[in-house]
Amino acid sequence: VRIFGMVNSAPGFVQQPAIINGFSDLILELWGPEAGAHARSAVGMAELPFGMPVEIEGEVQIAD
Repeated sequence: VRIFGMVNSAPGFVQQPAIINGFSDLILELWGPEAGAHARSAVGMAELPFGMPVEIEGEVQIAD
């Protein structure tokens, strides 16, 4: 239901939402527009653990 994407970014880089779009597109392709619908945030970070370029955090709802 919610995705939070963190992008390892250099100063002045402002395209974080475009980077996280790829993850949103994947979720929608895997689960379709109804089950895959989600809210999303994308932010830039000066550094991420282990030098990762992107970190994604998600909340999902599992229906019976």
